[in-house]
This record gives sequence, structure tokens and C-alpha cells, in this order.
Amino acid sequence: MLVDSHCHLDFPDYQGQVEAVMARARAAGISTCLSIGTELSRFPAVRAVAEKFDDVWCSVGVHPHEAQKELLKDPALLLAETAHPKVVGIGETGLDYFYEHSPKAEQIANFRAHIAAGRQARLPVIVHTRDADDDTIAVLEEEMGQGAFTGLIHCFTGTQRLADAALALGLYISVSGIATFKNSKALRDVIQTVPLDRLLVETDAPFLAPVPHRGKTNEPAFVVHTARMLAELKGVREEDLAKATTDNFFRLFRKVKRPE
Repeated sequence: MLVDSHCHLDFPDYQGQVEAVMARARAAGISTCLSIGTELSRFPAVRAVAEKFDDVWCSVGVHPHEAQKELLKDPALLLAETAHPKVVGIGETGLDYFYEHSPKAEQIANFRAHIAAGRQARLPVIVHTRDADDDTIAVLEEEMGQGAFTGLIHCFTGTQRLADAALALGLYISVSGIATFKNSKALRDVIQTVPLDRLLVETDAPFLAPVPHRGKTNEPAFVVHTARMLAELKGVREEDLAKATTDNFFRLFRKVKRPE
């Protein structure tokens, strides 16, 4: 049994195909999927997918790319959605200085609003960070000093310093198909240092399909390939890696009902 801890089942790539995508996920041994919010304006569609399937849950958030368009003055709009039983996380949020589709100040402001929502709702914060290690670490450390919260770095592609800082704050590290790519040895070296009890696996579908499906539309069933690579990297059996990452997911996302 595996969990896809981060996918986007509301995206147009899956229009008219979500039932088939989920059937393939179940056949591959994926017990639970977490479909991630990226814009408040699109959140009803995210929530609708989660409502349709017993094994799909969702988060509410504004991706850093959209921070300027959906700037949050406070966490109220996020908190309003967390009463729904299927909303189990806050995000994705964070900082993306690679593309910088939104100004840094707006990204940081939204990042802090999401953390405040996670703290108040007692839900994990799903952090996206790219080319922004210094500011990501600074915000996380400052906010943790103002009150504890839980969360993870999703689709981890950062440095050893970022991994160490996140782990020191009690956060989890989620690994995507990028780590299976031939040119990702440096990333695998960092991931190898992450304790097994702090790892999650994800697809970030429809993006970043792992080897051997690289270049294709990603989907939750493909998380098995990332998990297989991680088991080899960590020197454990595939079933032990699956159990550990699944246990980690349900320990972090406490609102999700674990399948029997």
C-alpha cells in the first residue's frame, strides 16, 4: 500500500479521465491520494474531486506563482475552507524564485498567511520551494518561533542545508519522480540522508513523471516507481519503504481516515 501525497486531479490533463486514473492507482496499490489546491478561484473543483472518491482528499491554498493574483491579507479565506471534512492540509504555498511569476514580497506574505492557517487549523502546511532556500528557511524558522505547526517540503529538490533545516523544525520531506532522473544524483545524495520516518512519496501529477514514464502525463499509479527507487536508495525492502512512507503520511495528515 502506498500514498500519493501530492497530485493535481482537478487539472485539465485529466478531464473526463479521473475515474480511469483512480482505477489504475488502486490497481497499482495506491490506497490514498491527496489532491492539492493551487488557487482559491479553482478550489471548488479540487474539493469536488475529493468529494467524489472515498480515497481522495484535498488541500486548500494559493501556489506562489499565483500570490500576486490571490494575495491573502490574513488566513481567514483558507480557514473558512478547513471545516470541510475532506480538506486535510494547507497549501501548496511557499516561494518560487526560479520563475518569480509573483513578486517576492507577495510570495512571502502569502507563505506566512498559509502557515498561520495551518497553525490555527492544526493542519499540515504543504511547502513548495525552488531557488529560494535562504528565504524559505528564514520564514519557516521565524514562524515556528511564533508557534508550532506541522508540514512538509513537497517535491524536494533543494540543498542539504534546506533538508537539514526542515528536519530540525520537525517537517517531512516528500520525494517526487525528479529523484529518479539520471541527472539527479546530487538530489539522491541529499535524500539518502533523510531518515526513513520523515519521508513521503508523491507524483506531483500531471507533472514530473518518473522513469520509466518520463515525458508522459504523470498519474498517481506511477508513484510506485519513485517508491521503488527510494527503497533501493535506502537499502530497504519495497514493502518496508511503502509501510514507512504510508505511516508517515497518516501521522502527518491526521485528518485523513486511514483505509482498513
